[in-house]
Amino acid sequence: MLLPSGGLGMTSTMDDMNLIHQAQRHHIVVSDLGEEIDLEIRHGDDDPTFAHNPLLGVQPQESSTEELSENKQMMDSQLPNEEQNLSRTQPVKRKKKVVKRWREEWADTYKWAYVDVKDGTAKIFCSVCREYGRKHRRNPYGNEGSRNMQMSALEEHNNSLLHKEALRLQQASKEKIIVDKPIYVKALMSKTAGSIVEAALKRDPHEAEFIQSVQEVVHALERVISKNSNYVNTMERLLEPERMIIFRVPWMDDRGETHINRGYRVHFNQTLGPCRGGLRFHPVMNLSIAKFLSFEQTLKNALSPYKLGGSSGGSDFDPKGKSDNEIMRFCQSFMNELYRYLGPDKDLPSEEMGVGTREMGYLYGQYRRLAGHSQGSFTGPRVNWSGSSLRTEATGYGLVFFAQLILADMNKELKGLRCIVSGSGKIAMHVLEKLIAYGAHPITVSDSKGYLVDEDGFDFMKISFLRDIKAQHRSLRDYSKTYARSKYYDDAKPWSERCDVAFPCASQNEIDQSDAINLGNSGCRILVEGSNMPCTPEAVDVLRRANVLVAPSMAAGVGGVVAGELELKECNLNWSPEDFESKLQEAMKQTYQKALKAATDFGYQKESPE
Repeated sequence: MLLPSGGLGMTSTMDDMNLIHQAQRHHIVVSDLGEEIDLEIRHGDDDPTFAHNPLLGVQPQESSTEELSENKQMMDSQLPNEEQNLSRTQPVKRKKKVVKRWREEWADTYKWAYVDVKDGTAKIFCSVCREYGRKHRRNPYGNEGSRNMQMSALEEHNNSLLHKEALRLQQASKEKIIVDKPIYVKALMSKTAGSIVEAALKRDPHEAEFIQSVQEVVHALERVISKNSNYVNTMERLLEPERMIIFRVPWMDDRGETHINRGYRVHFNQTLGPCRGGLRFHPVMNLSIAKFLSFEQTLKNALSPYKLGGSSGGSDFDPKGKSDNEIMRFCQSFMNELYRYLGPDKDLPSEEMGVGTREMGYLYGQYRRLAGHSQGSFTGPRVNWSGSSLRTEATGYGLVFFAQLILADMNKELKGLRCIVSGSGKIAMHVLEKLIAYGAHPITVSDSKGYLVDEDGFDFMKISFLRDIKAQHRSLRDYSKTYARSKYYDDAKPWSERCDVAFPCASQNEIDQSDAINLGNSGCRILVEGSNMPCTPEAVDVLRRANVLVAPSMAAGVGGVVAGELELKECNLNWSPEDFESKLQEAMKQTYQKALKAATDFGYQKESPE
């Protein structure tokens, strides 16, 4: 290998020998594997300040200053005096400056590098995109004078197509666009129950949320299925929705630009009666989430005192930051396609995440205009008290009633218990209201940015203040400006706070394995699920081992179903809020006793976390 040196052939020979000597001597040693990896770095390796790389998890071999001096003397002694004088000319000094610049850039470059094993061989990977190879990270120290000499290692990496794609995917994950999530499959199942999950996985291998809900239900019904083999065929039929509707929703913003979103409605099962279920407007809404919500709603409706089927749906439309006119135009376009599948004897939607009274008003107005009648209502009739429905209150109140029933079986009550609540939407606020009415001590709420804790506990005045903050689209952090003893934690969840009862009311999978460990360590003994499927499968296993009683949302959350049917079928009755609450309490008690009886029939003890 000959390196140009401005006509000085002997200097070229010396540089070549130095280069070979350095290439032979410098490499990374992976301590766990005992393997050596050549980084393909030439000039600048043997400066002691260059070999600091904490993110690699390994320590490169360094050459001491004495070794460098000895090597230099050895090389000088092998050359004639004339060549030694030539080696001290100006071009060598200029090269040292370039080497120093390269050295600093490689130090920055190492921030994205790490060592791992691939096919039994240790390789150097990019910590952003987890890829390796010459196409991804070419050697910037090629022949002297080439284009690579001017391009730094960091630029070379950032300009590679692989890395650009990695950055795009990383940015997408920050924007909560889910990319290829792995599906956790439980192994602790009987062969019969496992065959049901295996069939669902084979049919819908990429629908992570739906597969998770299937596993959760099959695991809970494992003893039922094992007692009667006919239930296997029943479950396989149940796990395939009767009807899945996917449609385009074009709408126009205030600037006159047209946008396209996707709409979903899944009629999961109508065996017991007409479908009922919510509508969710959220950027990550997809078919998998629509199926999982409608499946859970089917079981929830079956546990209620009414004969109802289950459905759910929504859109990947994000109502946040949109004007009232934009939301109205979207809702009208959404209903233009969906209305033909709705009706009191077919399917009636209700509120869910991202869909409130405003959205339901726009949707129902368009439905009535298109259908030509007003049979059935999405939000219930205009009952006499306060001119609005109690359906939203019913879900949150029902969760607290269900927790009280569990505690009553333990000869305990909610009064004085520390409770933590996640979320700050309609359900979470009504949970806080009823907890305060029962004398409990709720201390937390949360949003997408973090959580708020008030050790003094919330009261009705503080809840009113929280509602004002949310109505004005402000951060929960503003609460601490008024109540100095409270504190807001960024990028955190409330599950490490000391508590007796927990109410997750935010979204699915909000409690992962580490959160479940925190709950067990914080003294939690009862977890009442307000949101659909708030615990990951790993978290459920941890809670079970920690003897935390879990009230699943499909039982504890039937309050909204009860309220909707009471309003729809018995709307002529002039109830007071007290009468409504007594009917809701009775319905929750029936659901609780039905679940308890089924558990007893199949051999579960009352104290068992199952």
